[in-house]
Amino acid sequence: MNPVSSQHTRVLSGMRPTGSLHLGHYHGVLKNWLQLQYQYECFFFIADWHALTTHYEDPEVIPGSVWEMVIDWLAAGISHTDSKLFIQSMVPEHAELHLLLSMITPLGWLERVPSYKDQQDRLKNLDLATYGFLGYPLLQAADILIYRAGLVPVGEDQVAHVELTREVARRFNHIYGREPGFEEKADQARKKMGKKAAKLYNHYRKAFQENGDHQALEAAQALLEEQQNITVNDRERLFGYLEGSGRLILPEPMPLLTKASKMPGLDGQKMSKSYHNTIALRDEPEIVEKALRTMPTDTNRVRRSDPGDPAKCPVWQFHEVYSNEEVKHWAANGCRTAGIGCVECKQPVIESVLAELRPIQERAREFEAQPELVRSIIAEGSEAARHVAQTTMVEVREAMSMKHL
Repeated sequence: MNPVSSQHTRVLSGMRPTGSLHLGHYHGVLKNWLQLQYQYECFFFIADWHALTTHYEDPEVIPGSVWEMVIDWLAAGISHTDSKLFIQSMVPEHAELHLLLSMITPLGWLERVPSYKDQQDRLKNLDLATYGFLGYPLLQAADILIYRAGLVPVGEDQVAHVELTREVARRFNHIYGREPGFEEKADQARKKMGKKAAKLYNHYRKAFQENGDHQALEAAQALLEEQQNITVNDRERLFGYLEGSGRLILPEPMPLLTKASKMPGLDGQKMSKSYHNTIALRDEPEIVEKALRTMPTDTNRVRRSDPGDPAKCPVWQFHEVYSNEEVKHWAANGCRTAGIGCVECKQPVIESVLAELRPIQERAREFEAQPELVRSIIAEGSEAARHVAQTTMVEVREAMSMKHL
């Protein structure tokens, strides 16, 4: 059970720098971030170290890709005032925590991550026989745990990575959370809450430990979050004491499942640069219009008078994303009866895509003209993120007896 209450949950999410983003990124990731940034304390980062796991022989492409991505984030509406935006390598504590966690993580845990063998098979043209590639799920775990993030937005294919993070946190807390005199310190912390709150805490703890009452556990966690007269360390001890374990130094995150993106590519496959079927967020309007106007349609419609099947046409997938019910009915009926031609069918899609991109591109031009502003936004976000990361590392080093001064 995650000890962080819903009111104080942090969200952590990142993207590998791939340069300019396309509509697939916008509909699959950024639109979700746009909602989360106003609901939670969000940390969004550019995972440049992760890019090295597959592009270590070609690193010179990474810096330019980083800044292209940042501009697209800002242009899409990701707010640097409502979220912390930063670059992974500007917070070196990520690497330190990754190293320390690697000391306790069994090799078999990394080898069984489903994406490990999947990506090896899919990226056979790359030499992936490196520890960096094997260990990147553990670096992801460090990315999450260093901010004590409560929620991690992922698709179903990434749930295994969050589960690995939970296992690593659980193992870390089990090994290092049993500080000397833990129960005595927890009891002292409980007394600092005041008689009424301490009595209520004991009631909830007993209900959970003796009867498995998870509602009591959640109530106790919420009670702890409200306490103003106990330290962070005492709160963590009492979180652990609730469940009969030691001090919870690294809380276990939960996956926040996101809807799979329905954004297709120009050929009907998933939109991806590797498939050369994308529309970039900053493509000029004439390029966007040409790409949509020339995209393939149902191959059975050889002549204008031939009826078609929307289910076999990539243009219909765009209608499902961009068109209202009235337009979709018009397009589907016109296709099946040959009442409209393919060029005519594409026109509402073209107009909708251009309308969506217009404000994004206007903001992008503003940020492109102010590179120093973009860099200052990232510098500020990285400094704020590093402050949080350093606070976590103080406790991690102390727990692992790595605090020598």
